[in-house]
This record gives sequence, structure tokens and C-alpha cells, in this order.
Amino acid sequence: MAEASPLYETYARAPLRFERGDGVWLITEDGERYLDFAAGVAVNSLGHGHPHLVEALKAQADKLWHMSNLYQAPGQEKLAKRLIDNTFADRVFFTNSGAEALECAIKTARRYHYAKGHPDKYHIITFEGAFHGRTIATIAAGGQQKYIDGFGPKAPGFDQIPFEDMDALKAAITDQTAGILLEPVQGEGGLRSFSTEFLRAVRTLCDEKGLLLLLDEVQCGIGRTGKLFAHERAGITPDIMAIAKGIGGGFPLGACLATEEAASGMVAGTHGSTYGGNPLAMACGNAVLDVVLSEGFLQHVNDIALVLRQGLASLKDRYPDVIEDIRGEGLMIGIKMKVPAADFIQALRAERMLSVMAGDNVVRLLPPLTTTAEEARLGLQKLEQAAEQLKAARG
Repeated sequence: MAEASPLYETYARAPLRFERGDGVWLITEDGERYLDFAAGVAVNSLGHGHPHLVEALKAQADKLWHMSNLYQAPGQEKLAKRLIDNTFADRVFFTNSGAEALECAIKTARRYHYAKGHPDKYHIITFEGAFHGRTIATIAAGGQQKYIDGFGPKAPGFDQIPFEDMDALKAAITDQTAGILLEPVQGEGGLRSFSTEFLRAVRTLCDEKGLLLLLDEVQCGIGRTGKLFAHERAGITPDIMAIAKGIGGGFPLGACLATEEAASGMVAGTHGSTYGGNPLAMACGNAVLDVVLSEGFLQHVNDIALVLRQGLASLKDRYPDVIEDIRGEGLMIGIKMKVPAADFIQALRAERMLSVMAGDNVVRLLPPLTTTAEEARLGLQKLEQAAEQLKAARG
């Protein structure tokens, strides 16, 4: 009988024990190689063991690990300046995770209205299918009952409406509304993308009503969709944006970005983080940006996305009883299944390929942004083999 795990039993873990990684591959303790199209749920943006990222972390580890935010932070200033130079933002607050970045975004929005003399304006409108984190506030923002149940009263101040429903959005706005929060491409919610037209209409509505637009680009940011940030395709800018996952390349790192105006209420003492922005994280974040902002990198993401999407369109045509639709943007791809998504993920795992579940019976493909065309085609072969397995099983 196997010894009981000392860990919380909050994960349904697959029986795989990985020892090391190499680019798009994860390698088990006994040497089996798995094509990693999960990338730590969109975290390993540069794959595993990227030499520039590894060297940056090693070099910083020899200098300084932690010093707290009581002192000047050159690494933070450098990374913040680069994020500001490439986005809408004027101010950046560094965190350790996406949930913390969302907490900061929510607090920033509420504090903005408080500082303007409107303490009752603290409600945030969110959308069905959202996932914004696992804290008490962010599970309320996400609104999915399976994450809320059993943790006491739902945190107040979040009003959820149906996905991309403009009439419901307008009807939900009250004198207490502070802002609107959405993921340009929903990850956990099934790789559903808000349309360009809707995003533009939301931006206009916020301007008309004096509301703040908050974007959650924790999963869809840092080149994942073929743009540095997913909202760029709509030609809009938010007032506040939360990022994480890909910016650290595997090292825990998140950030809340805001305009000068939106951040105006966040004065000394209103927010803080013990570990946020520590020197190791800043070294990794800067190394990731070195690569992602390099000439031609985002074009590479789009090129590889095209290879995968063309191949997946062919699979959809050839396996209509298995695959219903292909969704998402760039290398944030969703396969809407006609068979149970869990069965398809299991079939892929049998082919030594890793993927991720999402809502609405969707399989997520989130390969490293450094994936080559050859590796993409290998992934397509494994996807076809999995589809063939399930077709045969249904036959």
C-alpha cells in the first residue's frame, strides 16, 4: 500500500513524476519524455531550461535574494520601466502571483473612487466563465460556485453578468459601480475570446460612465496570443491590468499595471508585499522580456500558431465526432470536444503529450512560446493519434 501523501489533497494529480525539463519537453524520473503543451498552465513561456533565463537567475542568486521593499529596488525600477515603455501604464506594483495581482487591481480601483470622495463606489462587474484567482476576493470576482462553496459568505462587491452581453452590462451599472473586470481571452472559462467590437464598446462605456476598465491578462498576456498583450488586437487600453504567469517564465512573479490617474489613490501605506518584486523575480522578469521583446519573437509566436491552427482545422474536419470547434488566440488554443475532454487529455498523455482542461468541455493547448514548427507538427501528430483512439473507442 502506497504511503499517504503529506500534502493537502486539493489536486487530482496525474501519476507522473517529472525530474527535469528541456525546451518543450518534460522528462520523468525514469527518463520518459513528454511533449509539454501545458507549459505549467501558460507559465513556462520560454520553455524549460532556457539558457538566458537560467543564467539570469544564477547570476542574481550570487548577488542578492531578498531585501524587502523598505529600500530602493533597481531591479524593480528596470522591469517596471520596460513594462511602462511597452504598455499603457504609468505605474507598476509587483506581486508573487496572478491572484495577488488581481487583488491589487481590485484594491486600486476601489481606492481610486474612495480618494475621489466616493467610498460607496466599490462594486466590480465581471463576466460568467471568469477565473481571477483563489483568494476570498478573487473567487467572488470569478463567480464560479464550485470555487466559492464552503468558504463562508461570498465577498461583497462583485456583480456578474453573462459573457459578452452588452445589454446586461449596461443594466448592471449602478451608482456603486467602480469598474468592469474581464479576461480578453478566458482561460479556465473555455478559451472564449471577447470580440474586438465588444472590447471597444466596453472601453467607451467606461469612459462615458466614469468607470475603470480592469483587464486580467494573467494567462493571455506576455506574447501568449501573438501580441504582447491580448487587448492590443482591439486597439484599446485599460486603466488597470493584472499580469503574471508568462512574465516570470516559471519563477513566481506577477504585477499590477495602472495609469497615473487610476493609481492616484495608492499612496504610501495603502498596499504592500513582503516578497513582491524580490531581486530573483526581477532578474527572471527582465530576462523573459529580453526574449519576448526581441525582434521577430512575436512573429514567431504567430507563425507557430498558424501551423497549429491549420493542423487543428484539418483534424476537426477529419474527426467531426471527436472535435467540435477550435478556439482562442495565438498559442492559447482551445479544442472544444464532442467527447469528454478528460478522455482526450488521457489519450494525449498515453501519446506522451501534456495538455490542460478548461471549462465548457475544452482541452487547452498552451505550448511554450519558443516551440518550433517541427515540435508543433509533432504535437499535431500526437493530437491525431489521440483523436484516432477516441474515434475507435466510440466506433
